Amino acid sequence: MSFSRRQFLGTVAAGIGFPSVIPGSALGLGDKTAASERITMAFVGIGNRGIGVMDAFLNHGDVQGVAVCDVHDHHYRERAWGEGRALGRVPGKAVVDKKYGNEDCKAYADYREVFARGDLDAVMVATPDHWHSMITLAAIDAGLDVYCEKPVTHRFAEGQAVYRAVAKNETVFQVGSQQRSEPVFRQAVEIVRNGHLGRLFRVEVGLPAGYAEAQGSVEIEEPPAGLDYEAWCGPAPVLPYMRARHHRWWRWHTAYGGGNLMDWIGHHNDIAHWGIGVEDSGPVRVESRGWIWPETEAYDTPVEYEVHSEYAGGVKGIISTKNRQGTTWKGEHGWVWVDRGKIEASNPEWLADSFEPGDWKAYRSPGHQRNFLDCIKSREATAAPAENGHRSITPGHLGWVSARLGRGIDWDPVHEKVIGDEDAGTELMRLDYRER
Repeated sequence: MSFSRRQFLGTVAAGIGFPSVIPGSALGLGDKTAASERITMAFVGIGNRGIGVMDAFLNHGDVQGVAVCDVHDHHYRERAWGEGRALGRVPGKAVVDKKYGNEDCKAYADYREVFARGDLDAVMVATPDHWHSMITLAAIDAGLDVYCEKPVTHRFAEGQAVYRAVAKNETVFQVGSQQRSEPVFRQAVEIVRNGHLGRLFRVEVGLPAGYAEAQGSVEIEEPPAGLDYEAWCGPAPVLPYMRARHHRWWRWHTAYGGGNLMDWIGHHNDIAHWGIGVEDSGPVRVESRGWIWPETEAYDTPVEYEVHSEYAGGVKGIISTKNRQGTTWKGEHGWVWVDRGKIEASNPEWLADSFEPGDWKAYRSPGHQRNFLDCIKSREATAAPAENGHRSITPGHLGWVSARLGRGIDWDPVHEKVIGDEDAGTELMRLDYRER
């Protein structure tokens, strides 16, 4: 398998040029349907997160899992062999086969073979970040609807390509930012969007710190048997293999991920944008401050970080490891804070069961996977569309540019352009795919 910047650009061209394909299973199916009428799905990326999301999809009666794909045949994430849940394409196939009581699920090492089957309706993409865009665009090219884990893409230019291809092809696309489907986040957003805080002046997003020291062994070694490491690296640089940079720990090197900033920004900053009403827009200025780098050479993503944003209308945004984890909006009449399963407010009346926040209503999702499946049938927008996912992580992309260049970035959110800084614009659009 060979990968290059040219291949990505070719995939983009294909992905935005094909008309949408509406699967036969999209025509009004119920939750309990015959196997021949179910939404046929493939699952690409059978790591810890991927197998969990796959489980969630298989629990729906109108899903027929038919294929799994991973470049590693069998592993246990960062754990010793045999400890914890078995992961990879062989255990993934076993999970699907057990669900249906047969051996019909096919296991693949190459996603292109999956998409060439011709019998799929949708695909889950749960690979490491650096593979998201190429696999997603190939799926769109094949006429499939896509559920892709967050962050929607690893690089900014990839995100633009994905959301534009989704729009062009009328693809049903769900970003795996599952907080969009949790009632507590809708509750918080409705309080803010209906004006109960008065004039907003600040939104604080608290994200986890990164790692100062390597997690796992930094010894350079041969990749384990059963792993196609060349294919795992894909379009990214092939760094010397070490356990501290592979399963679970890959995201702390920018070749494959963006650290905890880019891991979590698609959750809590997505909710922040939703609350201030810029889910289809973004900031007008971004500046990184106080980034502290790891002590190990295994990683190159920050341990501590702040990303300061300014939005039209005067709202200030701060994404930081120093903030309380979750999302906090502050306005002239008080504040609201929300995290998973938790919500607090300066006015307890806003949280009462009897409180009616107002006319503006957040998207009502019955559950993140269920919402995706329902939208495949209805062809309506999902709770977490591609462009919303891209916009929610844009401050992170701009924050990385600001940190690298050591200065703030003025941003045009309408045209998605850096203002008055050619070097920053070039850095933002950089695609450091390896040429072969």
